[in-house]
Amino acid sequence: MKKKLLPVVLAGILALVFGLAACGPATDSGTDAPDEAAAPAEDLGDTLVVYSTHPEELLEAIAAEFEAETGVHVEFINLKGELADRVRSEKDNPQADIMFGGDTATYMALQAEGCFAPTQPSWAGAVDASYKDADGYWYGTYRTPMVLFYNTEALDAADAPTDWADLADPRYAGQIVTRDSLSSSMRSTVSALVDYTTTQQGEDAAWAFIQALNDNTKGYYNSGSMMFEAIGKGEAAVSMAVINDVLKNRDSNGMPLEMVIPESGAVVIVDCVAKTNNAPHSAAADAFIEFLGSEKCQVLCANDYNRMPMTDQYLDQCPAWMSTEFTDLPVDWSNISDNQSAWLEKWETEYIDADKTVGKD
Repeated sequence: MKKKLLPVVLAGILALVFGLAACGPATDSGTDAPDEAAAPAEDLGDTLVVYSTHPEELLEAIAAEFEAETGVHVEFINLKGELADRVRSEKDNPQADIMFGGDTATYMALQAEGCFAPTQPSWAGAVDASYKDADGYWYGTYRTPMVLFYNTEALDAADAPTDWADLADPRYAGQIVTRDSLSSSMRSTVSALVDYTTTQQGEDAAWAFIQALNDNTKGYYNSGSMMFEAIGKGEAAVSMAVINDVLKNRDSNGMPLEMVIPESGAVVIVDCVAKTNNAPHSAAADAFIEFLGSEKCQVLCANDYNRMPMTDQYLDQCPAWMSTEFTDLPVDWSNISDNQSAWLEKWETEYIDADKTVGKD
């Protein structure tokens, strides 16, 4: 009898053990908790369409890395100055999933028109509040600080401008060159300076500054390389550009240049990204935005394409110039978004001297 009883008892114990294991921990709702490790990966589809303003080589590198990681093929359409208008015109029937490139003010305007859908990438919390939408409709991807610089053979350090306001000083008459109104960085800079000066001194003072800047400007260049060449040759003494372009032309091209971080702050242009509302490939769009802010993509774009990461956490893996200390010019990008189109039209039609424009390469 004892020999027959032991197998029965063991069988009962084993049945109880395996029964408990099969049940798993109970949830508050009384249902079994899902096995997260066994959950299937989200189907991203096989295609993603991106409208952008970034250079082709940067887009191709990002596309290749994203496809290798997800299997999703990325189709980039580079629209340059037509980007915002294209996204706006397709709002009710979007053909692209992602808008990638363009400044904060542009994204604010398109968001207000209902062109975007919110996303929540894992890296969103690390981005400064001024570089993203509070509700997740758009995020900054790269920072581009605009600063002043001068030719050290044409000006002594003591005579160089130290802040944006100095550009209106008559002593710089005929000594300034800038990009023209087709340059996105110049458009953002002018808008920021109008906003900042209006806040500090009033709108009349802002446009008086723009007039004085035009009076002192020798040429408006359609080409960044031509503008730097003019400064390098001493044809003019002072200009403005993004930090990396100044340092590249100084350190790699041997130009006698010195950078000046304006006392009131650099104009920090933030390149952004957003998912279009009713994106045809919504899940892939979410994954793409997640990838753009990842360490892998941010460090790649920093080292290979001189794009400064949105946060400081990766700077130790990036080119040294990206650790240059600067403060942001305090501007209201929401106010800029509301007024930028009118301001730029006024600047182009009432203040730029067309006789000072310099053609393409």
